[in-house]
Amino acid sequence: KILAECDVVIDQTTHTKAVQQDMMEPFVTYCSIDTYGRLNVLSSTQIVFHCRRIIANALHIPKTMVRVVKPRIGGGFGAKQSCVSEMYPAFVTWKTKKPSKMIFSRYECHIASSPRHEMEVRVRLGANKEGKIRAIDLYTLSNTGAYGEHGPTTVGLSGHKSIPLYRTEAFRFGFDVVYTNLQAAGAYRGYGATQGIFAVESMVNRLADKLGMDPLEIRYKNMTHEGDVMPAYYGETANSCKLEDCLRKAADMIGWEKKPLRQVMPDGKIRGLGTAMAMQGSAISNVDIGAVIIRLSDDGTYNVIVGCTDMGTGCDTIIAQFVADSLDTDIDNIAVFGVDTDTSPYDSGSYASSTTYLTGMAAVKAAEQMREKLLQLAAKILEEDITKLEFDGKRVFCEETGKEVSLFDLATASMVNNEIALEVTYSHSSPVSPPPFMAACAEVEVDPETGAIELLDYTACVDCGTVVNTNLARVQTEGGLLQGIGMTLYEDVWYNEKGVNLSNSLMQYKIPTRLDFDKIRVEFESSYEPTGPFGAKSIGEIVINTPAPAIAQAVYNASGVRVKELPITAEKVYWGMKK
Repeated sequence: KILAECDVVIDQTTHTKAVQQDMMEPFVTYCSIDTYGRLNVLSSTQIVFHCRRIIANALHIPKTMVRVVKPRIGGGFGAKQSCVSEMYPAFVTWKTKKPSKMIFSRYECHIASSPRHEMEVRVRLGANKEGKIRAIDLYTLSNTGAYGEHGPTTVGLSGHKSIPLYRTEAFRFGFDVVYTNLQAAGAYRGYGATQGIFAVESMVNRLADKLGMDPLEIRYKNMTHEGDVMPAYYGETANSCKLEDCLRKAADMIGWEKKPLRQVMPDGKIRGLGTAMAMQGSAISNVDIGAVIIRLSDDGTYNVIVGCTDMGTGCDTIIAQFVADSLDTDIDNIAVFGVDTDTSPYDSGSYASSTTYLTGMAAVKAAEQMREKLLQLAAKILEEDITKLEFDGKRVFCEETGKEVSLFDLATASMVNNEIALEVTYSHSSPVSPPPFMAACAEVEVDPETGAIELLDYTACVDCGTVVNTNLARVQTEGGLLQGIGMTLYEDVWYNEKGVNLSNSLMQYKIPTRLDFDKIRVEFESSYEPTGPFGAKSIGEIVINTPAPAIAQAVYNASGVRVKELPITAEKVYWGMKK
């Protein structure tokens, strides 16, 4: 009804093809039988506890007979959120009782992994003449490949994490997921939101063009702000949102106000500007669990045992920072131990941008309980009322009497005639999933003679709550943007008529490196998320979502060609200009 009342209604379908995660380290699994006849699995995985469950179910053995350990691993991006390589050596070792290992070649990573879901997203968008967006109708058709793993979940994010960017009077979101005789699709950074945001943001850019408005102006008029209830985002409220500030900063960085949207250069090449916004989430609300064990070792330092997986994202460092800050100690006094299903607390795994927000909060809460236990033991040793004691990270002391006991002495005392164990396990889940927000601007140069596209500048600003570690946040953002740029301009999975993947090596499947782009510039706009540790939200996934719509619009402004199917290649632009 609302759509029918709108002054302007535009309808467009975008198509994003499957893309590969192409993490540096391939899929690797080693299996052996231990002294007790149990299956030991050493694997490069994001989901240690899920991996144990899946292997046990497949082999029809109890989970107690399977131990999974994650060493340091070299990237995942969602590819290792499925049991891709684990099953084969697990089966061989369980049957033969002999060690086995499997290391995927890059060819095998391309033909036997779980790439991003191919999606066709149709958006109908209605607005009034002043540019107020009144209704968004989104329908997604998702290709899950030969199997349905991640099929029913990924498609949901294409609508639930794109429509809520805007305040509308009405929305509708529908989808279908289909099996095809192709590779089974799986998780990839962005997890469906990437495809949906490309569709919705492309439509908002198209609306601005149709109404003769600046793409920034139409976003300022319609975007979600702090305190807004987001019906399309599971009814949650945006308790922390600096999206408008992010957009202003990204635009200022690229010099938006000083440049035309389209500019013909002296050499005949044409430059264009484009912009886009994005949102994601922080863990899966009411589902995911993060857990941490903190133990005071006998030398007065802390051992922290986690169940989440550091894939190179730096979550071990972040958790160490949280614990160190909460216990007023130096980060060098924190030792973080990785995941072992025999010794680690249960954690649902490293996915859905959950580690900093969810496991980080578990670390903070565990540290608070550890502080309380230190005070309890000190009160017993010093024979003082616990309410009169203070802890400064190195000692517990009573200001009134001058009595004190060092952390080292507390550790020593805990080993003799003591009923207060200086060890804490804390498990945390969240009823909400506060979204991080992001805005970006792109400047491209198109050669009208060949259709070749050069990305001249890319600026981005992220609201991930409190920025816990600026260096890690920056490289996360730059890396995610580069992946998004690759998906937008280069990466293309294609199959023959029998479903065989022909883009099965890095010779055929092109990905950019950091050396290919000089100007990727990143800034942060801090908000404070009340449900996050020290006000933090996630950053892992959102950073991949803006390049496709921003670059597509920049290419359109330069060439007049609106490319609706990724990747945006020189051929598509050239033939589009010819038409």
